[in-house]
Amino acid sequence: MQDGDLSIGDLARRTGLTVTAIRFYADHGIIPTSGRSSAGHRRFGADAVARLVIVRALRGLGVDLPTIRRVLAREVSMAAAAADRLPVLDRQIRSLQQQRAALSLLAQQHVRDEGVDAVQHDSVPNTDDADRLMDDFFDRVLRNIDAGPEWVGIVRSMTPVLPADPAAEQALAWVELVEMLQDNDFRELIRVIAESFAAERAATRAGPPRRDAVTRIRDRVRPVLAAGVEPTSPDALAVIDALAAGYASAVGRRDDDDLRLDLMHHLATVNDPRRDAYFRRLSVVNGWPPPSDLGPELDWTVRALRARIPA
Repeated sequence: MQDGDLSIGDLARRTGLTVTAIRFYADHGIIPTSGRSSAGHRRFGADAVARLVIVRALRGLGVDLPTIRRVLAREVSMAAAAADRLPVLDRQIRSLQQQRAALSLLAQQHVRDEGVDAVQHDSVPNTDDADRLMDDFFDRVLRNIDAGPEWVGIVRSMTPVLPADPAAEQALAWVELVEMLQDNDFRELIRVIAESFAAERAATRAGPPRRDAVTRIRDRVRPVLAAGVEPTSPDALAVIDALAAGYASAVGRRDDDDLRLDLMHHLATVNDPRRDAYFRRLSVVNGWPPPSDLGPELDWTVRALRARIPA
C-alpha cells in the first residue's frame, strides 16, 4: 500500500480517530478523497493524515469546524485560531467558577432563606448576559452625566468586577447585584443621585474642588449624633445652618427655604436603603472593606431640615 492510497481504516490507525469521525470529516470536505478503490471505497492521499492530526488537535481545544476549515485552507494561522478561542474559553472558565462558588455556598449551608430562592432560580447568570447587563446599566443610567474628570473614577468605583475564582459569598452578592440592576426603579434612583452629584460638581467647576454634601454631613453630623443631640432641638440649628450654607456655596445659590428643601430631598434620595444595599454587595464582590453606614447621619439631617422648613 502506498501513502497516496490510504483507506479510512488506515487513517484511523494512524491518527487515533474513529472511522465514523473520519467519514464525517470526509463527508464535509475537511479531508479530500484521492479516488475510489475497485470496490468503491474512498481512498485518501498522504496529506489526509496531517490534516486529520490538525483537525483532532483543534477540535480537542474546542475550535469550531468553520475555523478549522479556514486553517486547513491557510486563510487563518493556527496561532490566530488559538488566540480567537482564548476569550471564549476564559468566559467558559469564569462561568464554571461562578457555578462552583454558588454550589460551594449551598454545600456549606451559608445561603440565607431569600438567597436560596435566588440560587434555585438563577444562581449563576450567564456570564455574557451578566456582562451585557452591567454595560447596559452604566451606559443607560449614567449616560451623558458630566461631573468633571473625576467622574470616570467614580463610575469605576461603582462597577462590580467578579474575580476569576470568586468566593461563595462573592458569587451570591454578584447574583443579587445582577437582580438589582434589572430593577427600573433602582435604575431611576441611581440616575437621580448621579444627576444631583453632577449638578453640584458643575456649580463648583470654576472654583477649587469642594467636598460633596454627603461628605460634609458625615463630618459635621456624626459628632452631634454621637453626643445625643436631637435633630429637632435648638442645639441642632447651628449644624443645619452650617450645612445649608456650605451646600448653598457649593451649588452657587442663596441659602433659603427652597435650597434647604432641595437639600432635604437630595439627602432623602441618597438615603434610600437600596443604594446602601448596592454598595454593600459591591464591596463584597470587589473584595473591598465594607462601606461606612451613613444612614443615621443622613436620617438625622433630613429630620432636622424638615423640622425647620415651613409647611
